[in-house]
Amino acid sequence: MNKIYHITEREFEVLKLLIQGYSNPQIAEKLNITVHTVKAHISSIYEKTGVNSRVNLTVLACSYGVNNNLTA
Repeated sequence: MNKIYHITEREFEVLKLLIQGYSNPQIAEKLNITVHTVKAHISSIYEKTGVNSRVNLTVLACSYGVNNNLTA
C-alpha cells in the first residue's frame, strides 16, 4: 500500500496505529511526536489515498492486507 500511494515510513507507522483504533494523542505518545504532527501525517495520508475518514482509511488499508502485518 505504501508504494502504491507513496506513503512514507512514518505515515505508515501512524496508519498502523490508526487502524488499530488508537486516538491521535495515543499515537503521538507511542511515536514520541506531537498531536499536531499526527494530524499532519493523517491529513497527508488522506490526501494521498483520496479518503476522508478513519473508517474509509481502515477499509482501504485492510483491503491491502495491512491489518495482517501489524507489529506496531
